[in-house]
Amino acid sequence: MSIIKIPYVTLPDRPLTSISQRHLPIADIAEDIVLFKDGGAALVMESSSLNFGLLSEKEQQAVIAAYAALLNSLSFSIQIMVRSQKKDISVYLRHLEEAEGKITNEKLLHLMRGYKQFITETVKKKNVLGKRFYIVIPFSPLEMGFSRAVSSSTRGSKPLPYPKSYVIKKAKVALYPKRDHLIRQGGRLGLQLKQLSTNELIELYYDIYNPEMPEKVEAIPGESSAEEDRTTAEEGRQPVEAFGPEGGQNEA
Repeated sequence: MSIIKIPYVTLPDRPLTSISQRHLPIADIAEDIVLFKDGGAALVMESSSLNFGLLSEKEQQAVIAAYAALLNSLSFSIQIMVRSQKKDISVYLRHLEEAEGKITNEKLLHLMRGYKQFITETVKKKNVLGKRFYIVIPFSPLEMGFSRAVSSSTRGSKPLPYPKSYVIKKAKVALYPKRDHLIRQGGRLGLQLKQLSTNELIELYYDIYNPEMPEKVEAIPGESSAEEDRTTAEEGRQPVEAFGPEGGQNEA
């Protein structure tokens, strides 16, 4: 009678590791442009917010008409992204307590206490979310020619199918007029659109793929400096490295 030999299950000598950038479509971020591994690119703009509910009926109708005009004027595709993050308002509550101690007028003191109580009760019932709005304008590799787009699909393992400077040049020619058009149309809505810089893009994508603790609301909402926001977001983590070939309003 023959004995069946069962092969041993072998374990790899080294752990299976891989950097997250290999799983992302982003090849690099340079000159305020996001470059993709297939030869495409994108431009990202951040938009200010508009409290539609506080507008009068005529103002709301004007905003709706302006938004309809913006959509009808588009001859290219865009992506609208709304990013919601939980907020830690402990710093803001301490600021209210300090401000309350400096108020001498009884009526103002009563209003301040009521406002602080309202904020405290709201936080207990619901999560406080901070929303940021972005508009992404894509640049397809097909815009550089069909033959180049086909060659990009058979290029092998190179980080980019074309020289980076060539992609950036072509992307700027195609994206900048679209960016300027959206900025003008956004102005009719009362919105300010700003193109994200290289460092801001790196921080945005790093935060998306490496979520941290809820951000703290600054003492004076809407007036916090970029340095303070960056310090809050980077607590307890390593410095952000650029992507390489290998490598609002608060609502309850």
